[in-house]
Amino acid sequence: MNKPATLGQVSDFDIRLLRIFKTVAECGSFSAAESVLGISRSAISLHMGDLEKRLGVCLCRRGRAGFALTDEGREVLRAAKILLSAMEEFRDEVNQLHRQLRGDLNIGIINNLVTQSHMHITRALKSLSARGPGVCINIAMMVPSEIELGVLDGTLQVGVIPETHPLPGLDYLRLYEEQSSLYCSNEHAFFTQDEAALTDEAIAAASAIFPNYRITDEAHRWLNQLHCTARASDREGIAFLILTGHYIGFLPDHYAASWVARGLMRPIRPQSYRYSTPLSVVVRKGRRTNMVLDCFLAELNVAENAPASP
Repeated sequence: MNKPATLGQVSDFDIRLLRIFKTVAECGSFSAAESVLGISRSAISLHMGDLEKRLGVCLCRRGRAGFALTDEGREVLRAAKILLSAMEEFRDEVNQLHRQLRGDLNIGIINNLVTQSHMHITRALKSLSARGPGVCINIAMMVPSEIELGVLDGTLQVGVIPETHPLPGLDYLRLYEEQSSLYCSNEHAFFTQDEAALTDEAIAAASAIFPNYRITDEAHRWLNQLHCTARASDREGIAFLILTGHYIGFLPDHYAASWVARGLMRPIRPQSYRYSTPLSVVVRKGRRTNMVLDCFLAELNVAENAPASP
């Protein structure tokens, strides 16, 4: 009987192979990982083969059916994330001994916040970059649930999300309130009607869009009054459906502003049909001291109290 392969000392080469494997798994294919890693598919394939030989297990299946992790591959990926995260924490702690601002800031942000006029996050990232030339900022655009899980498991250090139903293992630091209104496009029958003609009954009978993501109780109360016949996974999907001219839906005012300015959308009775959503910075409770994250949070506090951009 062949003796099962065992892993000895983990070398720098092993760490490099694990980083490549993690990137390939996150990208979902060798071809998608090419531009991220800056190496060819054939080189990626060779590195993956080296790692499989080193570990003695098959990590993934690739072929005409597509790319898929094996059960062993998923376990190795989980362990690799823990190892790489621990190495990052070690580097951060050593850097703190030298009082140098070095290391990564891994931050998850929901889509479409860049149009928000407050720009707290943009200013904080700008200040952090100016203070720490050794800081590498990694931004991931993700849905709120993925951001919360990423902060909990250490993949992300910080996130920016709507605060809907807080999780017990996370701290939520309020940034501002995001205002949303009900919108229709210039191809919808409501677009040319006077406010007085847009009765609650008419609005309730119109085809509307329900978000397929977590929303506040206040948003639920408004949406439950509408005739929702379509769903969208994110704000961009809602905007697409509104622009068809068949649906009405709620969008953040800052996100809809460009379409409104071009005459492609209008708010529907904005004094009545509107709600606010708190936007919060989220970090893990009981987290270890991290100079880069602490500096970012400090800069964000400064940005939070600065005047909003015109």
